[in-house]
Amino acid sequence: MLGPSTHTDTFCRDNLPPAHRQPDFLLDRFTYPETLNAAVELTDRMVERGFGNRVALVGQGRSRSYAELADWTSRIARVLVEDHGIQPGNRILIRSPNTPALVACWLGATKAGAVVVNTMPLLRKKELLQHTEKAQVSLALCDLRMLDEMQACMEDSAHLKRIVTFDGTAGLEGDLDRAAAAKPAGPFWVETGRDDVALLGFTSGSTGVPKATMHFHRDLLIIADAYAREILEVRPDDVFVGSPPLAFTFGLGGLAIFPLRFGASSVLLEKAAPADLIGIIQSHRATICFTAPTAYRAMMAAMEDGADLSSLRCAVSAGETLPAPVFTSWVEKTGRPMLDGIGATEMLHIFLSNRLTDARPGVTGKPLAGYEARVVDDHMNEVPRGTPGHLAVRGPVGCRYLADDRQSNYVRDGWNLTGDTFIQDEDGYFRFAARSDDMIVSAGYNIAGPEVEAALLAHPDVAECGVVGAPDEARGTVVQAHVVLRPGALACEDKAKELQDFVKRTIAPYKYPRSIVFTDALPKTESGKIQRFRLKQGMATQ
Repeated sequence: MLGPSTHTDTFCRDNLPPAHRQPDFLLDRFTYPETLNAAVELTDRMVERGFGNRVALVGQGRSRSYAELADWTSRIARVLVEDHGIQPGNRILIRSPNTPALVACWLGATKAGAVVVNTMPLLRKKELLQHTEKAQVSLALCDLRMLDEMQACMEDSAHLKRIVTFDGTAGLEGDLDRAAAAKPAGPFWVETGRDDVALLGFTSGSTGVPKATMHFHRDLLIIADAYAREILEVRPDDVFVGSPPLAFTFGLGGLAIFPLRFGASSVLLEKAAPADLIGIIQSHRATICFTAPTAYRAMMAAMEDGADLSSLRCAVSAGETLPAPVFTSWVEKTGRPMLDGIGATEMLHIFLSNRLTDARPGVTGKPLAGYEARVVDDHMNEVPRGTPGHLAVRGPVGCRYLADDRQSNYVRDGWNLTGDTFIQDEDGYFRFAARSDDMIVSAGYNIAGPEVEAALLAHPDVAECGVVGAPDEARGTVVQAHVVLRPGALACEDKAKELQDFVKRTIAPYKYPRSIVFTDALPKTESGKIQRFRLKQGMATQ
């Protein structure tokens, strides 16, 4: 039973899945008042608790205290409500790299009662348009440096009417910055309900057609009060650092929600290459690092003998499964613990994890307190220990797709089916086996093969193509395209680079095929469907 809503724009609540299609929510451990604004809890309430003078955010050459962040976000909320007429429940899209200004915009929009859509900075017009149309976004907040694709999106959008710019470099050159500076100081926010939607997290799924997962104000606090409190044991002197974009819920939790919930600090990097992470850990004495296994592997390769990572309390790995050799090498080389975990956009954050005192190589761990997990067969029957099956999980958060028939694929009998194949051993530990769908997970990014195929097929020289994941030592898996060229086109290295560059210009660059195999024909069924499994089998025999 949902609590009362303050949303005057009822779009999100109107498009929640019907109650019988939603998972069971286990909320006994997590209780919050009916009136709750998560952004206020992470800013003004922290000032009230005595954290006002402590550093909240670091980035772009300066630090922001909790008191400064509370004031900054209140001014942004005033601009949105008073100058742009934002009503509770309106959707606001944010386009920016990881900067303190991005966090302030997210918190300010949430304070204004809006439902926020954070987007990857690498997204192009096509993908941004999918977001704006699915969520019926009317206003976007955009870093000045990233306007081109946003403006192109607005030209074709039926819903996006305004783009308000901000200066992500800590200057005051954006329209939002100047307007916020002119607003009076002091707290400002819109009252929202505990069960009002606060965030739309987009995930493409294996089809490439985006799904929007709806998360309530209470959910944003639950992931901190579950994972960050229990697993990380966050304390005010912690300093967080990491590479995941805040558009990923993995990044939003690890680099914004978790530190702010407990009075800690977050160092935000626009560019977080492994060498950058090593340097920032050393210079800021970071205590908790969030990134993917491929990045940790690269960090170890980039470490100099004099690298000092002694400040780290733990390294958190997610986004893809953590290979046992990476875990072992990290612990041996740094002497610092590494925590593997698995989460999902649908579940907002990590729900299975190792513990600081119980971390094992090749093991994902056990459910967090307040969560339940099991391994089931196709009929939702729990399988014997040691048997592979579908991972099913439930807890205080869960999947609520925005107006999407695929809800029934993800939620069955009250359980969330993550699309992963797992094994639970006799001691109750869960071990990852494989992805259950065709999603390609490369260096922590989820990439839908059909979307890459569509981009390649738009090139005039491509007749046919099939995209699969290929094993790669550095990235775990890379996107590999098997391409049939049209007559007259020459299969060569220059042509491969031309196709790669074409894809980078069409969709987000991280999705491009790092490997291109030219072939005379693709394996197909009698009905003409490409047999991708045979492409993968061919790789195994090469």
